[in-house]
Amino acid sequence: MNTYTIRRRNAWKNARELEATAGVSLRIGNDEMSDKVRWIRSYVVQEEDGSLGTVCIYQAVSPEAIREHARRVGMPAHEITQVAKTVIVRDDPKEDGVASAA
Repeated sequence: MNTYTIRRRNAWKNARELEATAGVSLRIGNDEMSDKVRWIRSYVVQEEDGSLGTVCIYQAVSPEAIREHARRVGMPAHEITQVAKTVIVRDDPKEDGVASAA
């Protein structure tokens, strides 16, 4: 599997919608597509219009597998970019209120 970033712009009106979608995404990824996609982490971003978007890190066999996963979940995958190399300077910071979907 390769590592990809996925940008999902203006996809959710609020945190409740995002959390519901995350549950479906995890279930489909783990139960139906575990041999094709693996959700690693997501960063939730506040969009200019007040909606929520995400920058997600996935491992997948192809961009097409990511698109299929997104289609099954009912969420966008606006931009899919393969990661060429990972450089870790520091671990992700621990933030209050961050939920783990795993």
